[in-house]
Amino acid sequence: MRRINTGLVGVVWLLLATAAEAQQVAQWTRFEAQFTAGADYANPVQDVRLEVEFTSPGGQKLTVPAFWDGFRVWKVRFSPEERGKWSYRTRSSKADDAGLHEQAGSFECVAYAGQNPLYRHGALRVSDDRRYLMHADGTPFFWLGDTAWNGVLKADPQSWGIYLKDRAAKGFNVVQYVTTQWRTAAGNADGRPAFYGREKISIDAQFYQWMDERVDAMNEAGLVGAPILIWAIAGSTAQLNPGQLLPDDQIVVLARYMVARYGAHQVVWMLAGDADYRGEKAERWKKIGREVFGERPARLATMHPGGRMWVADEFRAEPWYSFNGYQSGHGESPESHRWHTSGPPSQGWKQEPHHPEINLEPNYEAHLAGGTRRPFDAHAVRRAAYWSLLIAPPAGVTYGGHGIWSWELQARPPMTHLYTGVAPPWHEAVKLPGSVSMKHLKDFFSSFAWYKLRPDPGLLAEQPGEQAPERFVAAARTEGGEEAVIYVPEGGRISLKPDRLAGLTSAEWFNPSTGARTRIGRVQKHEFQAPGAGDWVLVLKKG
Repeated sequence: MRRINTGLVGVVWLLLATAAEAQQVAQWTRFEAQFTAGADYANPVQDVRLEVEFTSPGGQKLTVPAFWDGFRVWKVRFSPEERGKWSYRTRSSKADDAGLHEQAGSFECVAYAGQNPLYRHGALRVSDDRRYLMHADGTPFFWLGDTAWNGVLKADPQSWGIYLKDRAAKGFNVVQYVTTQWRTAAGNADGRPAFYGREKISIDAQFYQWMDERVDAMNEAGLVGAPILIWAIAGSTAQLNPGQLLPDDQIVVLARYMVARYGAHQVVWMLAGDADYRGEKAERWKKIGREVFGERPARLATMHPGGRMWVADEFRAEPWYSFNGYQSGHGESPESHRWHTSGPPSQGWKQEPHHPEINLEPNYEAHLAGGTRRPFDAHAVRRAAYWSLLIAPPAGVTYGGHGIWSWELQARPPMTHLYTGVAPPWHEAVKLPGSVSMKHLKDFFSSFAWYKLRPDPGLLAEQPGEQAPERFVAAARTEGGEEAVIYVPEGGRISLKPDRLAGLTSAEWFNPSTGARTRIGRVQKHEFQAPGAGDWVLVLKKG
């Protein structure tokens, strides 16, 4: 039964509750309710715990954490998956606070009528064969991410809108970003940090109100948010990163706050960023993950390890761990190429239980390469992307552009990242040609059943990458054998095994830099000459 207070405050609460009962919320979008505490608390995120139990039309009960939003205001956000009437009731650790405890209401979940794919198809899930991601309605989801670590922190609303429009037009559907101060941003554009203190942190609600606008805009543009909750890299700048600065119990407080605030958005959680989570270090983050997400988080979750640090085997059995994220990194050495094409990413997908694999940070376009000190060009970006998608069952890949990831307003090296070289301002970096190549990549994979591809190096009669790792040819074929895709990074002639071509009777070349296709016609031989220099994709089909 709803608590009704007497006097003007009681009338206001009754009106709010009545409005909530009459509210209609589209499936997969967000319902939000607000509550006002009856007292002031010195440190609300430490002193009070507020949960809301939602009851579905079918009687299922789901407990969702609420979050403090400044002064005496608390909010809960919830994304309904079932149509019909939902009811809810609050439960506060301060049972004597009538503004927070035993508040109740309801709303009606109706069908979504718009065109946004995030709401038309529903939240992301892992496919039944555990090889790729899909929406709740079964629609396959090809992850094409962009790295805008500082974008949510530093972009003004107009600039953020321009960026999102560009990325959506190029087929991007995920944006990776950082949710607190870290070693490349001491706070947001207003100079506010996400939290203060160390042994017992306090949250800056205005920092997250700023972030709300950008995350809302992301979802409204049809892009999934992929926030790194806790940046954790060690080293000379470690004290700027919450994963190194804070004790574990306060990491949990901070991460839980963000999960409560954004768990109803269309997001994929990356618990920690850019650190080494292997061996004994894995145990710490496993424990933190269980405390933050529980055993069945409502959204997918993974880790973002440092460069060439494979952590899938450590986390594979964690109930909250949904897919394997890895970082091939920013190296240009033969060792880097071999790790990427012949190392853990090309072998780990065979291990059980299976998990989708996504390269969350290949080399960034215009970023100086480790070793050569030359900036990565669009060709290097494409090579890393196509390798990532063909050496393991494809689930997706992330792009990165120098100047975008750090969101520079003028040409300069990013904060604490002098070694990466001078970055162009974001409004120039958004036009880098590699991002157009990603549009062609997305269009190419969307033209067939990409989720059926499996690595098939046995197609090749010879592997140029054995002598020159940068020339590694990646080959894959659909499970039913209907289509084969072979990426050739440096042109020239490739030779296939004749006995593996049975049934593949037509061929064409795809130009990954322009998106153009050149038909070869009937397959009458097992050697193919690329039409020109640079990288090409050979496509073989039945019929």
